[in-house]
Amino acid sequence: MKERESRKATLFEAMIPITCLILFLGVGILMYGASPHVPLIGAAAVAGLVSVYRLGFKWSELELSMFNSIKMAMQAILIIIIIGVLIGTWIVSGVVPCMIYWGLKILSPNIFLVASTLVCCIVSLATGSSWSTMGTVGVALLGIGQSLGMPTGLIVGSIISGAYFGDKLSPLSDTTNLAPAMAGTDLFTHIKYMLYSTVPSLIICLIIYGVMGMKYSGKALDISQIELIRSTLDSTFNTLSPVLLLAPLTVIGLVLFKVPAIPGLIVGAILGGVFALGLQGESMGAILEAAQNGYVSTTGVEAVDELLSKGGLMNMMSTVSLTICALSLGGILEKAGMLEVIASSLLRLAKGVFGTVLCTMVTCTVTNVIAGEQYLSIVIPGRMYNKEYQKRGIHPKMLSRALEDSGTLSSPLVPWNTCGAYITATLGVSAFTYGPYALLNIINPLVSLALIACKFKVVKIEDEPETCLSFNE
Repeated sequence: MKERESRKATLFEAMIPITCLILFLGVGILMYGASPHVPLIGAAAVAGLVSVYRLGFKWSELELSMFNSIKMAMQAILIIIIIGVLIGTWIVSGVVPCMIYWGLKILSPNIFLVASTLVCCIVSLATGSSWSTMGTVGVALLGIGQSLGMPTGLIVGSIISGAYFGDKLSPLSDTTNLAPAMAGTDLFTHIKYMLYSTVPSLIICLIIYGVMGMKYSGKALDISQIELIRSTLDSTFNTLSPVLLLAPLTVIGLVLFKVPAIPGLIVGAILGGVFALGLQGESMGAILEAAQNGYVSTTGVEAVDELLSKGGLMNMMSTVSLTICALSLGGILEKAGMLEVIASSLLRLAKGVFGTVLCTMVTCTVTNVIAGEQYLSIVIPGRMYNKEYQKRGIHPKMLSRALEDSGTLSSPLVPWNTCGAYITATLGVSAFTYGPYALLNIINPLVSLALIACKFKVVKIEDEPETCLSFNE
């Protein structure tokens, strides 16, 4: 008996699991307050049924694609786990409390949002990782901002804006390297071209954050509450000496010397343990407990306990499982060609350079929503649109910038995306709360499209043929 050959999905077939995903997520999250895990598994099951019984794929093929999809993000999964350990050891060692303690002394409400954005810009540029920035400096800044009486969504929004500015432009960032590789140009051509849209976007964000910060400058600070927090921190830990800042400075230094993120973060976690032993007098059992299950603050001061009760490997497991669920769905959709057929249908509507770039950005954003993984939102549209950009004579650096402006920047705005889930797990704020305040992630794509509409730095292949690299399938 002749075995049935598999085929790629039609647009109608591709929309079946997508519609189910939207339905499952809507019902599960909005009606019942459930996490996205089970709805994602349900959508993956529907995608698998369509792929096997209608498109003729073998389950073994889909399973292999799921495994490959998960494998592609294993580094991100390991970083999630290590960041959990690092946060736990940095709290028990006094590193995070030290940053909060001294931050409360030098920061005031009217400059806080601008300062937190710039600090995260610098750290993320140096480390190449928005996740590391948010999981370390971001945690401390959130604590300081909360102590100053600012809304958590606004604080986290400014942290995300700075972290993603650095991640987007750092040559050490995986997405910054991935985008030009998929588009067919070189790294530094890509970074230089992104400056035209990203720097003006940051300036706009800083102005808005500055204006928003002024709202709090006229508000009388509860100095007694701030002093209570500082005195509680001071009495809880043996020392809050700036020597503790050697831990985050060491991590930044290691990355500057091109030490990969995972060993660099492990060193930071170990330093946290060493400081906890040597400076705070904690037992090895307490350190291991904080690394495994997180630090639990029992000072009796609600504000301090809320700031410090977090971290730990086990507290990251929900994020890890969400990542695996999202990537499993993405693997099936990619193998069956479902994302590809939807994007191809969109491309038929694209006219001219502006339409092509807009279509690319929409595809990247939709992929982030559907597949739940920013790497897929760069890889799939990048490989898909590369030849179309060549065909239309558009320079590949315009494709690589579009991939970053939409794929990288929209990922934290999707609650079930790995980035959105990581931020919620690390900073304890949902994407629905911080999303409206993540100004860079919203403004940057609009600025990029506005520049193209004004024909500013619209580059054809013939203008810079030397920076167009061959694209390998």
